[in-house]
Amino acid sequence: MRSYLDFEKPVAELEAKADELRALDGKGDGYSLAEEIGKLEAKASQALKDLYGTLTPWQKTLVARHPQRPHFLDYCSALIDEFTPLAGDRVFGEDEAIVGGFGRFRGEPVCVMGQEKGNSTETRIKHNFGMPKPEGYRKAVRLMEMADRFGLPVLSFIDTAGAYPGIEAEERGQAEAIARSTETCLALRTPSVALVIGEGGSGGAIAIAAASKVLMLEHAIYSVISPEGAASILWRDTARAQDAATGMKITAQDLLRFGVIDKIVTEPTGGAHRDPQAAIERAGSAIQAALSDLAGLSADEIVDRRAQKYLAIGRTL
Repeated sequence: MRSYLDFEKPVAELEAKADELRALDGKGDGYSLAEEIGKLEAKASQALKDLYGTLTPWQKTLVARHPQRPHFLDYCSALIDEFTPLAGDRVFGEDEAIVGGFGRFRGEPVCVMGQEKGNSTETRIKHNFGMPKPEGYRKAVRLMEMADRFGLPVLSFIDTAGAYPGIEAEERGQAEAIARSTETCLALRTPSVALVIGEGGSGGAIAIAAASKVLMLEHAIYSVISPEGAASILWRDTARAQDAATGMKITAQDLLRFGVIDKIVTEPTGGAHRDPQAAIERAGSAIQAALSDLAGLSADEIVDRRAQKYLAIGRTL
């Protein structure tokens, strides 16, 4: 069953009317409602297109958090063959908020990892709503170092509200783990591509997103703090999250203009949750193109280009 966001109500009403007519038409009373159904579907499609062509930053935030949006495991199962997950950080334990391992992307061996939010109550609890603890980032470091040792490209999929802020995470060195993971990303001597598929929240995202190429889905968001968190700090009022979202420049379009990301991956009309298969296929093509751009570079060139990329951010604003 499709879930609608508040601002999608006009589309929801049109599609509900079309469904009602479709149900009546199926009773076979001799009168065809196909023409009326077609008109309603056309109106709904145009309304959806118009709506998603003018989304505000806050509306994009809601789309990025949509519960039916495809998550990392959806991308992994569709794009990665022979995927073999690895668990544990060899220090404390396993953190299922970050899933990672090795497999083949369109025939080529790769290291792949990403934050997984889960899609049901059970899986959301299992994956801690995609908020990694220190052992998750240390596992990511272990995977990246292994990929570096064997000369394998690293693909990372970003979808987290941020690193887990609980006391136990702080006790186990959350900040150090994030910093170490970010450092490992920047020092990789192999090509790396990161794709923001939903939320890219704070250091919890950057820890596995400091890649050679950073891609972002059209309606994803990427920021140092959530709009609600920023509103709470600036105005002590989370109700002003919409104002914060507008001022923070968290959309893919803003971040491409600022040079924070390298490419926007377009989504199907109505967002990735409307057609997950098409969204995943577009993401795969964008990742392949990014890897092709990095092919043939020496290890030193890869490290130097990555360093120059991040040093240049903010210098030309």
